[in-house]
Amino acid sequence: MALAAAWLGLSVAQVSASEVSVAVAANFVEPARAVAEAFHTATGDTALISPGASGQLFTQISHGAPYEVFLSADAERPQALVAGGYAVGQSRFTYAVGRLALYSASPGLVDGQGLVLKRPDLRTVAIADPAVAPYGVAAEETMRKLGAYDALKPKIVKGASIAQAYQFVATGAAEIGFVAQSQIVTVKGGSRWLVPEALHAPIEQQAVLLKAGANDPAARAFLDFLKTPAARTIISRYGYDLR
Repeated sequence: MALAAAWLGLSVAQVSASEVSVAVAANFVEPARAVAEAFHTATGDTALISPGASGQLFTQISHGAPYEVFLSADAERPQALVAGGYAVGQSRFTYAVGRLALYSASPGLVDGQGLVLKRPDLRTVAIADPAVAPYGVAAEETMRKLGAYDALKPKIVKGASIAQAYQFVATGAAEIGFVAQSQIVTVKGGSRWLVPEALHAPIEQQAVLLKAGANDPAARAFLDFLKTPAARTIISRYGYDLR
């Protein structure tokens, strides 16, 4: 009887478990996967992570891609989705504030003040494409603030997302690059500089419930889970600020 009851409980859990499709900005992929694992443990539901540049995901959503939740790397695109009728009003909230870092796979190349950006012998600087990636916008703002943009402009290599910008640097295809701090938190070696927040506008990353997930309890549960201490601990561990 006890075995039958246990089997019945497992069957009910399997039947009731749901999947939620989550579009995730490239900088947040690893934390999102860790949050999704904790979410599954807590609820039995599965969050399916689809990564990409925020601008690319925004375009896909506005053209009918069936994502249920969007974790953007900015606040503007979730706002625009709500305004355009693609997302649920009042569901937006800031789940993390990103930090920009200058990184090189070469030890000793990046200094503690970012002075490497003014070296005349610097050949390549990787950034995410500012047209689609908020971290790319922050990188441009930083270079302009430092008075280095004009000299660096011919040396800039743009990745389709912050993930590709990081790959350029990690593989040595670019000498240095602006990446998300979350991408290098667990990376050993190399050299890095955490860019002061005063050098660019805040990278306020917002989540929003999309219309495709408006009637899905699992989608709403995932957004609620993002606000829990368990999720916030994970997010903080990857180097994000919490507001």
